[in-house]
Amino acid sequence: MHRLTIITINYNNLKGLEQTIESVINQTWKDFDYYIIDGGSNDGSKELIESYSDRITYWVSEKDNGVYNAMNKGILKATSEYLLFLNSGDYLFDNNVLYSASNKLEKDLVYYNVKVIENMEHFFVKSFPEKFKFSDFIKESLPHHQATFISRQLFSKVGLYNESLQICSDWEFFIKAICLYQCSYLKVDEILSVYSTDGISGNPENYSTMDAERLLVLKNSFASFLNDYDELQKLSQKMRHVNESRVLKLLKKVGLVNWL
Repeated sequence: MHRLTIITINYNNLKGLEQTIESVINQTWKDFDYYIIDGGSNDGSKELIESYSDRITYWVSEKDNGVYNAMNKGILKATSEYLLFLNSGDYLFDNNVLYSASNKLEKDLVYYNVKVIENMEHFFVKSFPEKFKFSDFIKESLPHHQATFISRQLFSKVGLYNESLQICSDWEFFIKAICLYQCSYLKVDEILSVYSTDGISGNPENYSTMDAERLLVLKNSFASFLNDYDELQKLSQKMRHVNESRVLKLLKKVGLVNWL
C-alpha cells in the first residue's frame, strides 16, 4: 500500500487532463497511487486515459453526479494514508515537488502555496496562513485542495464531500475540519501546484452560487459564529471614524480588529 494517492477527476477536458497526467507521471518520486475518475467524457479523454493506463493505478469512465460525486468515488476507492486532489487542468509545479513533500506528511492537513493563473496569462502565488482564524474561511476558500494533502481518515471524521453543493463542498470540508473538528495541520511555504481560474469556481458567473452555498453552510453549521461576525462588522462600521477610541484600542489588543 502506497502512502499517497493522487486523484484526478475529469469531464470533457482533454487538453487539461493531458497536462495534469504528464505532471504526475513525470515526478521523480513515484511511490504513490494515481487514480483518474472520468465522468463519461466524449471528447477523447477516455482514449487518452487508456493510452496512459500502464502509468495509472486505477481509472474509470462513467457518468457521475457532478464534481464532488466524482471526488467521493476516488476517496472511497483509495487505501492510502494521504490523498491529493489534482483535477484536470491543475498540475504539479515541477517534477520534484512530491519528492520534497514525501517526508512532510505528518498532520491531518499538509498545505502548500499554489500558483494561480488568470486568463491564461497573468499569475500570482497564493499563500495561506500558518494559523487559521474563522474569519479566514468567511473571506475566501482556504486552503486549496490542489495544494493540500489530506489524511484519508479525516474524511471518516468530517464526512465525504457534500454532493448537494455545486462549488463549495471542499470549502465546507476544510472549515469543518479545522474549526469544528480541530484537525491538525501544517503549512509548508513552498509551491506545490498550479491552478487556473478558468475552472468552475473561478468563473465570475458562479460567484453568486458560491456566496449562496457558503452562506447556507455557515447558517447550518456555524450560526452562532455568524451572528457574532455580523455584530462585529456593524461595530467596526460605526467606529471607522474613531481611530483611537477606548473600544477600538481594546479590539486591537485582543486581536478582533484583524479578525474583521
